[in-house]
Amino acid sequence: MKPDIHPDYHEITVVMTDGTTFKTRSTWGKAGDTMHLDVDPKSHPAWTGGQMQVIERGQVEKFNRRFQNFRRKK
Repeated sequence: MKPDIHPDYHEITVVMTDGTTFKTRSTWGKAGDTMHLDVDPKSHPAWTGGQMQVIERGQVEKFNRRFQNFRRKK
């Protein structure tokens, strides 16, 4: 590596939304800093599936309302 062109890569502490912590290496902040996450895989709907279920439910209802008159004739 060339000297003096790369950012400092150091150890930081990450605090998840539920209070758990882990150490990782990053270029963020200074050595020993603590990063507090607002969103993480334990709370975000993209990982938990919370919001997607609401969206899917809404799409099915929208489809049923739109095509309610196109029923099969017996």
